[in-house]
Amino acid sequence: MPTIDIHDGAVSDEVLVIGFAIKKNGALVIESGDIALEEKSLLEALQDLGATAKTDEVIKVPGTTTRLMVFTSLGRESKKYQPEILRRAAGSASRALAGNSNVAFSLPTPDLESLAAIAEGATLGAYLFNEFRGTSKADQKTAIEHITVHSSLARKPKSAEMAKRAQVIGQYTTLVRDLINMPPSHLTPKTFVEIIDKAVTVAGGAKAGLKVSTWDEKQLRTQGFGGITAVGQGSANPPRLIHISYTPTAATKKIKKKFAFVGKGITFDSGGLALKPALGMEAMKSDMSGAAAVCGAIMAIATLKLPVSIDAWAPLAENMVSDTATRPSDIITIYGGKTVEVLNPDAEGRLVLADALVKAIEVGNKGKLKLDGIVDVATLTGAQVVALGTRTSAVMTNDENFQEDFIKATKISGEAFWPMPLPEELRASLDSPVADLANIGERMGGMLVAGLFLKDFIPAELPWLHLDIAGPAFNEGVAHGYTPVGGTGIALRSLIMLAQEAVS
Repeated sequence: MPTIDIHDGAVSDEVLVIGFAIKKNGALVIESGDIALEEKSLLEALQDLGATAKTDEVIKVPGTTTRLMVFTSLGRESKKYQPEILRRAAGSASRALAGNSNVAFSLPTPDLESLAAIAEGATLGAYLFNEFRGTSKADQKTAIEHITVHSSLARKPKSAEMAKRAQVIGQYTTLVRDLINMPPSHLTPKTFVEIIDKAVTVAGGAKAGLKVSTWDEKQLRTQGFGGITAVGQGSANPPRLIHISYTPTAATKKIKKKFAFVGKGITFDSGGLALKPALGMEAMKSDMSGAAAVCGAIMAIATLKLPVSIDAWAPLAENMVSDTATRPSDIITIYGGKTVEVLNPDAEGRLVLADALVKAIEVGNKGKLKLDGIVDVATLTGAQVVALGTRTSAVMTNDENFQEDFIKATKISGEAFWPMPLPEELRASLDSPVADLANIGERMGGMLVAGLFLKDFIPAELPWLHLDIAGPAFNEGVAHGYTPVGGTGIALRSLIMLAQEAVS
């Protein structure tokens, strides 16, 4: 992962990235931020190369004072470009520049928000995943090692803070993406815990206010975690529940808010006895994206030393086919006593989340400081993709104010989320004749029904958000902006920003 500097002065890097845009009249314009360039010759070069300023367009030409000059599209010309436009443009350029060690970016930075967006986009776009390549590894391009963002704002005291924050976001997005991209032969519930344990240690462990606890399969069974146990009992790799707590240290300001983050951690989802079709099943290694996101977010929040208390919970299991797998019509008991008739073993994410949500609320409301809110993150339903596509995630809630705060955070983070309802009339479809509720209900509106299932385990007075990230968590199409093919790391930035905004 590259290091980041904010600099104001002569460009010394071998590669310089600047922006370009298109005016209303169709003419191109150079957007080089605070660096003065000979624009006439540059515009002529762009026109000769057929530049259009379409999204994700990146054009490379030989440099003059630098070895290479790279133009990245900002789309339609604007007096002030939105941070997400800058973030994506910087990311597109970074993706195109793998194999270069040092890259400088000079894009418009009228304010610190724009500066932060460029730094984030550049580092997010520099991601590569070559860990499991063998004989072809030597043929792959290497990742960018150092990023410099040129801006006159480098003189401001907060610019260094922006660079550090972008570095932290890049670091933990890389962790989340690596976990998602890891093959299920290597990422089991047990190895997930081991990787997170190591990452917490690197983040500072107890000195940073972080503590990790883990439940193994025996403890899960004896303590009544019926959802996690039922989903994981068909696999040779037993389930786990991991809990990471962050309590700001004495050096940090007084705790202002307390949240719990719960992430679905199905390290591979075959569908169980409701076996999925073979086509597309390979993407089910990403069914632990929510767990990865909440674990990465809490470590990032601790590294940034935000004055907020966080509990992150990751229920981990493999949903596999075997003679011990949960059968359709089995009845299980969720932690806390509520019973569920499992009509479809492939609707398993909500079962492990139910266990973890109840436990998170129990632990979070112990002591004087109570939970201000709880958020679950899950690749939960194919219906999410049908409703919102592969780039926009859904958010559902029992508290409009909490949802409004989260949507505001996403506008800053640049992640696309869209509010969805939880219609009361759909709840009746989850009724079971033999248990407290069933794990599936009305097929139409399946994303909303899944949200209503989870809502059953949330006290009415506790603000709660359910994030369904099924489509955006794993990019099976082409890379775009700062988003690579494979794991994306969606939700991590918004969870960090939710915590940051709550205490600002």
